[in-house]
Amino acid sequence: MSHTNLTGVEKVYVYEAPVRLWHWINMLAILVLGVTGYFIGNPLPTMSGEASDHYLMGTIRFLHFSAAYIFAVGFLGRIYWAFVGNAHARELFYVPIWKASWWQGFIEELKWYAFLKKEPAKHEGHNPMAQFAMFFMFVLGSILMIVTGFALYGEGTGPGSWANSLFSSWVIPLFGQSQDVHSWHRLGLWIITVFVIAHVYVAVREDIMSRQSMVSTMISGWRFFKDKR
Repeated sequence: MSHTNLTGVEKVYVYEAPVRLWHWINMLAILVLGVTGYFIGNPLPTMSGEASDHYLMGTIRFLHFSAAYIFAVGFLGRIYWAFVGNAHARELFYVPIWKASWWQGFIEELKWYAFLKKEPAKHEGHNPMAQFAMFFMFVLGSILMIVTGFALYGEGTGPGSWANSLFSSWVIPLFGQSQDVHSWHRLGLWIITVFVIAHVYVAVREDIMSRQSMVSTMISGWRFFKDKR
């Protein structure tokens, strides 16, 4: 772990370049997936003229499928980096709920976010609440979206396709029927949407209210801690 002390400021290297690159590419993929996925479930009103003159929904579906591939490959790459990267690269994929110290930290963070504390705790990586949200909303939500998404994709590509063989053949029967998979996939959209809203709010809030960097850390990799005023 790299630490550097400046006048009144301490900084620590947290997020390695592959993690930062994945974060911003993943952000764009989720944005495209969210917008196009919404319109796939709620198509735009009928346009004048022949559908072949527009191909609007075809373009939306193409963008959705392309972003889905990027999202899935990026997720697999992120799992790989959890094994070869630094300690902070692994925080996304586990929640140490068996540790009393973790629960103590979780409660302290809950008080901070509820404006019941004047001073935030100092965390080099993810705080306990962030770990909880990242794992149960983002990681598990991403797995749900990838599995159900490729199952629906494989249903369209038909028997014999890789997506149908790897996903549709067991996912659709597991959930019951195709419409059930659609419903769970749609639910996953809103889970990740709520997560993204909360994630952005908390990051901006911490940059403003605490004396530790958040947004800039995912750009430079360094987290800065300022001394008390």
